[in-house]
Amino acid sequence: MSDPHAPAQDPAHDDGPHEGPIRTPKQLIAAVVASFVVPIVVIILLVNFVNWGPKPGAGSEGLQEEAVAKRLQRVGSIVLREPAGSRAPRAGEDVYKAQCAACHAAGAAGAPKLADAAAWAPRLGAGYDALLTSVLKGKGAMAPQGGGEFSDFEIGRAVVWMANQGGAKFAEPVAPAASAASAP
Repeated sequence: MSDPHAPAQDPAHDDGPHEGPIRTPKQLIAAVVASFVVPIVVIILLVNFVNWGPKPGAGSEGLQEEAVAKRLQRVGSIVLREPAGSRAPRAGEDVYKAQCAACHAAGAAGAPKLADAAAWAPRLGAGYDALLTSVLKGKGAMAPQGGGEFSDFEIGRAVVWMANQGGAKFAEPVAPAASAASAP
């Protein structure tokens, strides 16, 4: 059993395997403080690591200067144009190239192609006035005036030019100022 000749051990100074690393109250206080401070420091370091560098919103570029400027732009705008009578009227071919060719060159949305006599034949039978009315008021997918910004006289010139390319023999419309001067 026990050795009677062995020196007696003080139980307070037992260095056996059951004793922990904290031996003094000072070590206990340091361990308690460290158990709170170390995890907080680790969390702060992890948050800084994750947020390193500039990051816009996830999958969004909504805070970039261009996006903000686009959201803050004015709802409407006013565009000043010269009055229709202040410039020389454009020729029918010029109006066609500027506005009508977008659909009539390719035949988009059922528009008769330029110089396609078969497609223009039923329309030409209705006459110039019916064609002009269809263009000025819009028909099918075509917006009024073909969506352009031309005077009715210029649109009439374009109708005559396009119809004549499709086989018609319409006369060039008379300018509004000339027709007013020739009327008695």
